[in-house]
Amino acid sequence: MKKVLTIAGSDCSGGAGIQADLKTIMAHGCYGMSVITALTAQNTTGVYGIENCTPGFVKNQLECVLSDIPPEAIKIGMVSSVAIIEAIVEKLKAHQCTNIVVDPVMVATSGSRLIEDDAMDALLTQLMPMATVITPNLYEAELISGMKIHTVDEMVDAAKKIAETYDGHILIKGGHLETDANDLLYTGGEIFWFDGKKIDNPNTHGTGCTLSSAIASNLALGHTVEESIRNSKTYIAGAIADKMDLGKGRGPLNHVYKMK
Repeated sequence: MKKVLTIAGSDCSGGAGIQADLKTIMAHGCYGMSVITALTAQNTTGVYGIENCTPGFVKNQLECVLSDIPPEAIKIGMVSSVAIIEAIVEKLKAHQCTNIVVDPVMVATSGSRLIEDDAMDALLTQLMPMATVITPNLYEAELISGMKIHTVDEMVDAAKKIAETYDGHILIKGGHLETDANDLLYTGGEIFWFDGKKIDNPNTHGTGCTLSSAIASNLALGHTVEESIRNSKTYIAGAIADKMDLGKGRGPLNHVYKMK
């Protein structure tokens, strides 16, 4: 069985964070492990509290996992402080980890800021360079590139700007575009588009977490980056189209819709 590690925050309501990641990893037939970076008090209506783990405890969790059950792929989500980022980078380098997917979680869909200001630079300069793939949404791509993005052409311009300092695979998610949900992959100067249709379902809590962990799972299974993204897009579309409806706000996806 292929192993996938998620390094991310916890969502007590189960729709995002490590809970979404572990469900997704299991749905892909992989063995999921988790290193928790923060506890969040949140549900479908918003984020109501964040408690970071200490950097030392994050490092302890990482050493326990990496020294005993080395993963074939790693997904990294919420990392909200410089010290936590430095702890992760230290351990990933020490264990020569590969197939790293970084979802640069900065702002929740509800609008809550999930990263400290001084951690932004550490994320961009220390963690992102280690990534095989980064998966920013439009808002995160704006913060990373310093550009506003409203059109597909601006998505391309932003990807080129990000590529000036990051030479891995850049996947800018277009789910917040008005007309469609097409994603852009920019790699090595080449542009690839992954088409996606808007699905009439407001319940999309945890979509970014789910996509990045699905990509990591596909990489662990031996697929190429392009194949992993295409497979993950199909999986996400099915999880949203299932139209599970839980909670009073923006509800979660059905990560195990294929088990029905």
